Amino acid sequence: MSFSHRRDYYAGALMVLVGGGAAVVGSQYQLGSLTRMGPGFFPTALGVVLALLGIAIAGTAAAAPTPATTAEAPAARPDWRGWLCITAGALLFIGLAKYAGLVAATFACVFVAALGDRQNTLKEAGLLAFGLTIFGTIVFSYILKIEIPVFGSM
Repeated sequence: MSFSHRRDYYAGALMVLVGGGAAVVGSQYQLGSLTRMGPGFFPTALGVVLALLGIAIAGTAAAAPTPATTAEAPAARPDWRGWLCITAGALLFIGLAKYAGLVAATFACVFVAALGDRQNTLKEAGLLAFGLTIFGTIVFSYILKIEIPVFGSM
């Protein structure tokens, strides 16, 4: 079994585990109906969908043809830059959202996370962050009325 097949199995299994956990925890809340959803409906439905996607990913790994050669490809090293940038972006959002506001937190999160991709330039990361900040501010602050200050409480 090649490395990419094992990775697909592990990814599918992780998605089934997380989705199943979300479905179990969400089902402990009131589910309601489709017309009058309770607080547990969305996490339960999302958990079931995630688990089904995990099964599909693991199933495609099982159905994929195996390479004709017996020699395994060398294991790919983890991309630490990507891991660090994505983690730092999430931590920046958490730290900045309350004090600097949604705009600054979203921009910092997307900008730093975009730098995790080695193909992105500073200009591309800035443009992506700018666009997602505008979109996210409109959707989450003005349409969904999420209670995060837009420009902070500085």
